[in-house]
Amino acid sequence: MTTRTVQGRRLVAGSASGPVLALREPLSFWGGVDPVSGIVIEPRHPDVGRSVAGQVLAMPAARGSSSSSSVLAELLRIGRGPAAIVLGEADEILVVGALAAAELYGAVCPIVLVGPAAYAVVAAWPATAIATDGTLTSG
Repeated sequence: MTTRTVQGRRLVAGSASGPVLALREPLSFWGGVDPVSGIVIEPRHPDVGRSVAGQVLAMPAARGSSSSSSVLAELLRIGRGPAAIVLGEADEILVVGALAAAELYGAVCPIVLVGPAAYAVVAAWPATAIATDGTLTSG
């Protein structure tokens, strides 16, 4: 198996690794993810029923409410949040949630922006490792 890499832009510092949960559509954490379990609960979302907990969550884009930052921070506080987030489009709201969780709870969730073309590549990987410089490696 050939190892592949993608260079992303680090939005929230840190390193992480894990299985990739690639969402097929944008998702709002507010009302779209259960704040206790980490399960996608948006009934019309194609990934409803899947858990973000411990996953490298790959999202083409985020959607919605500024309250998504508080849901992400709470999930990270209770250990049910994603290990990292990879985005096809930048999202300031998720960055705020990850930064708040790091500052308040010491819970690190790196966020990396890769752009739409590289997102399609990473979304096809079964797992990835994210280095502190924003480099993603297939695995």
